Amino acid sequence: MPVFGPPSLMIERGQGTELFDTDGRRYLDFLAGIAVVSLGHANPVIAEAISKQASQLVHVSNFFANPIATEAAMGVDRMLTEATGRPGQVFFTNSGAEANECAIKLARRFGGPDRYTVVSTLGSFHGRTLATLAATGQPAKHAPFQPLPVGFRHVPWGDIGAMEAAIDETVAAVLIESIQGEGGVVPAPDGYLEGVRKICDRTGALMMLDEVQTGFGRTGRWFGFEHAAVTPDVVTLAKAMGNGMPIGACWAPVEVAANFSPGDHGSTYSGTALATAAVNAVIAEMRRLDAPAMAKSKGAHLRQRLADLDGVADMRGHGLLLGAVLDDGIAAGDVASAALRRGLIVNAVTSTTIRLAPPLTVSESEIDEAVAILEAAIKEVRS
Repeated sequence: MPVFGPPSLMIERGQGTELFDTDGRRYLDFLAGIAVVSLGHANPVIAEAISKQASQLVHVSNFFANPIATEAAMGVDRMLTEATGRPGQVFFTNSGAEANECAIKLARRFGGPDRYTVVSTLGSFHGRTLATLAATGQPAKHAPFQPLPVGFRHVPWGDIGAMEAAIDETVAAVLIESIQGEGGVVPAPDGYLEGVRKICDRTGALMMLDEVQTGFGRTGRWFGFEHAAVTPDVVTLAKAMGNGMPIGACWAPVEVAANFSPGDHGSTYSGTALATAAVNAVIAEMRRLDAPAMAKSKGAHLRQRLADLDGVADMRGHGLLLGAVLDDGIAAGDVASAALRRGLIVNAVTSTTIRLAPPLTVSESEIDEAVAILEAAIKEVRS
């Protein structure tokens, strides 16, 4: 169906940071499937885990448990317990949108029939199901699909006063990102997440963190919210947790998760053995490599190289989720297209900002090569 527009390339294979099209041409992938392939394309550890599992057990229904999904749930919970100090429970999904859908349903179950509103921010992105689209703070994306589900409210990003004014007796939860990825790679202002946490504490609303793009080491911490002094009540995950295998998760502390009862939510493929085998391999490999440290050090190198480029006015983001804001008059879409012709994959996340999110395993020499390509692309567009 024509929802993505005509594809610009036919990609045949990948290895690490490199992709190759059907003509054999090489590209440096500095988008990583939109912050998904954090351990690189065709990572041998992940490939081996998927291959081994495929010959043993792929799927059983949720009438039964399987040890692979159980291990994965415990691994995800261990990471979030370490980050929050709160032991919790996990619901596995097939995507980030479905993880946020689960969080929204959990918030409504928590709030009850009279407390159903979810507050999110303008510029946010939470998915394309009807409910997560309603939570997404981009009105232009709403227009073709009205009427959307009711019970969603949007406030300006970073405005703590507007957030406080939006919370009334109908609000069950606040759904927020630590960095607005699709909104232009815009981190939460200093003190903002802490301010939202205080409002939620005072009003009893859940603080739900969408870590779909920022989780699993991408920002230089295991989770983006760790850059602030906050403990969320719900965390949603996807993208990097499967290194390309479609899987997401909604995590909540035990006392919050207990608002769900059997039959309240479900998914045929929740916790399927094949996808959770990838999760187990990703967690083990990321811990072995110290993924946050890799993102921090390589992100600092990339940031410095980009900051030196003529045509780059500002840099935003943390770790290896960076937005290069271009000088006035330089169209980010044109720069991304020129870079692609030269063998570099990035994207224009807004009309003025180039998003860079390479695998955490990217080398410094690949960073230097990518920056040189981007420099040539900017010069071409300027001329």
